[in-house]
Amino acid sequence: MRIKEPPVEERNPLAVIANKYPEKLEQYLEFLTPIDKRGSYLPYDELRHRIDGNLDHKLVWSLVKLARNRQKTKIIEFGEPKNSCHYLLTPLIQKAISEVDRNTTSASLEWISSKIGEKHQVGYLLNDLIEDESISSSQLEGAATTTRVAKELLKRNKSPRSKDEKMIVGNYKLMIFAWEKRNSPLSLDLLQEIHKVGVEGIDDDVYSPGNFRKSDNVHVVNSDGEIVHTPPPYNTLKNRLEEFVHWVNEDHEESEDSSYIHPLIKAITIHFGIGYEHPFQDGNGRVARALFYWYMFKKDFASFRYIAISALLKNAHVKYAKSYLYTESDQMDLTYFIEYQSDIIIRAIKKFKDAYKNAAVEIDRFNEWLFKSGLYKQLNDKQKIVFQVAKSRTGKEFSIREVEQNLGCSYNTASSVLNGLVDLKLFSKSKNGREWVYTMNNKNQIIENWST
Repeated sequence: MRIKEPPVEERNPLAVIANKYPEKLEQYLEFLTPIDKRGSYLPYDELRHRIDGNLDHKLVWSLVKLARNRQKTKIIEFGEPKNSCHYLLTPLIQKAISEVDRNTTSASLEWISSKIGEKHQVGYLLNDLIEDESISSSQLEGAATTTRVAKELLKRNKSPRSKDEKMIVGNYKLMIFAWEKRNSPLSLDLLQEIHKVGVEGIDDDVYSPGNFRKSDNVHVVNSDGEIVHTPPPYNTLKNRLEEFVHWVNEDHEESEDSSYIHPLIKAITIHFGIGYEHPFQDGNGRVARALFYWYMFKKDFASFRYIAISALLKNAHVKYAKSYLYTESDQMDLTYFIEYQSDIIIRAIKKFKDAYKNAAVEIDRFNEWLFKSGLYKQLNDKQKIVFQVAKSRTGKEFSIREVEQNLGCSYNTASSVLNGLVDLKLFSKSKNGREWVYTMNNKNQIIENWST
């Protein structure tokens, strides 16, 4: 994975153009803008393919940079020596902010609950998305386990055996931990604890759980083994992390001046910062993504518990890596990274919205049939929830442990719920090893059972 780094900028491109190419002034001036006509914030690596052959690339790039520099906002410093990072608020980033504000707050999640019904149903119906994040984040880091096997591992609460399975369980615990610690300020201790929760027991010699790296022998390599990023030196790492922690804990949201930062922008910057500084020997990517979620939870965007970004990052991992490279190669312009993450977040929110809308429609249809069939009277509240989840197709198989965990009831109650559904000819059960697995019968079979 290689990118074409931008040329050194001309200090006064307009003067050079007026002096050398006055007849092409109009052509050049089309590039005196931060974004292109489609609203795209292009890196030089992509922009160069859209420049007419009769124009000087260096002058074109200098014009683009001139326009961007007039609008950029400084946000933080990373590295040693310190590199000042900045960003520009593009249409795509503004759209992502709007989607987040309208669809992911705790208030919007309460509204979703009112549309679907009981809160237990929301958690159960959307729990697949939490699992998706844990699984995809692990696969992004190299876990080879298939999604189907991984979901079975989490749903049945099995003990992980392989390294890949341990990665998935570690990421699942990490998501839960990020939620539980959402009201805690960031500290070096919490940062180390997050790393420990995510990687402990996988391969402790490689990961060194909860410990910051102690050498500069750490590099980010691509699939070809080529070094694409060398983190800043470790001897000043602790000081840099202390400054980073202080910045994270500052309240930029309440600021009324130019230091205001929307929580989404800040969460994405936190994600980038961990990836860039690489404070741990390994496992930095999953810590970075966990901190993104932790900060969104902290700022009361509770719906992010059910919004999986890693699944989309995994599907476009080359673009994910390039967004880091574009930032580093262009004077730490974070806009590239923030734009890429914004696009991912917009699509992840759409998936989340589709999940609850489909669930609501399915529940309405199910309730109508349930009422007309006379079956409604025979189900208790917990059986209704499990049956509705099964009918929505978000959970094809159920274990007693899974129902116990999701409904917050005792093991015996969960067993009674599932076996009661079997007795009513709604579910069937079979043995998987030592464990009973419960599956809802298909609709036609249920109707046939209740028609005879």
